[in-house]
Amino acid sequence: MALNEKFINELKRESASTERVFELIPVEKFGWKPHEKSMSFGALANHISQLTAWIVPIIQTESMDFSVPGTQPKPAETQAELLQNQKNYLANALAALENASDETLLGNWKLQHGERVIFDMPRINVLRFVAMNHSIHHRGQLTVYLRLNDLPVPGLYGPSADEK
Repeated sequence: MALNEKFINELKRESASTERVFELIPVEKFGWKPHEKSMSFGALANHISQLTAWIVPIIQTESMDFSVPGTQPKPAETQAELLQNQKNYLANALAALENASDETLLGNWKLQHGERVIFDMPRINVLRFVAMNHSIHHRGQLTVYLRLNDLPVPGLYGPSADEK
């Protein structure tokens, strides 16, 4: 099985779980934060969605430079926009992954801020680290935000306390 096929299957499964969480975030809570140092509900959800958007440039470019304006997509302001962005980013990511060879996925990709290199590693590792692990970590934070707001928490890897 090619590397892209394994990643595509996992991305589809995890993205479905992410959408379930996004569906439960009320727009009136987009500005809510559990602490002044925390991201807001909306900012955190947008960050997760934007990590999905990163998949295309990770596959199709050699690097990304945060010091260059316009490297992040416009954030969603409503739940409907958030869900639509996620669906669009996922469709684009899946199309890019379908065409990604093992050679491409094993080639290096670099994230930098100006001259400072944040990391430089094989694309498959970047995809695992950024698009999967990082996203799942933040999705877990969103489930805590849901709980702190007395909103239902969906079961992601089995039933939750709200889904008996």
